[in-house]
Amino acid sequence: MNLQLLKAATSDALILNGISKRAFDSDISVGAPSAGGPPGYMSLSFHTKMARQGHLYKLTDEGLIVGGAVLFLKNDILNVGRIFVAPEHFRKGYGIFIMREVEKMFPEVNEFTLDTPVWNIRTKRFYTKLGYKEIKRDKEFVFYSKHHNIKKQRSGQKGT
Repeated sequence: MNLQLLKAATSDALILNGISKRAFDSDISVGAPSAGGPPGYMSLSFHTKMARQGHLYKLTDEGLIVGGAVLFLKNDILNVGRIFVAPEHFRKGYGIFIMREVEKMFPEVNEFTLDTPVWNIRTKRFYTKLGYKEIKRDKEFVFYSKHHNIKKQRSGQKGT
């Protein structure tokens, strides 16, 4: 395995769009009421726009695109808009790699946020395993947060 999480180019949008569609549509097997996903999950124009704006990332294994992420950085908060992995690559550790790599790539971030549908038990276990805490929920979504302690660690080390 040679995994890399890289900013996606607009030329990657078509492949990432297909992976996103297949990944989110597969959620029907883990409790989704129907095939579907977040807004734009199967829209080439959405993925192209996200790439142009620098929000779209691709996960590659030996150069092959196997997954992606849409990330939104605002001040010192990073919202993980979504992550997705091709269904044929589920349960290989790619999702964990994406999340850990995102946290490493943004050392200036104080808090990571994300949300997931209430019905999705798989993602609830996944995010809590990675240290995310549920901060609220409504009828449709569970909202998670994880604080990043790198800044605090660095500032604590300056005096030593």
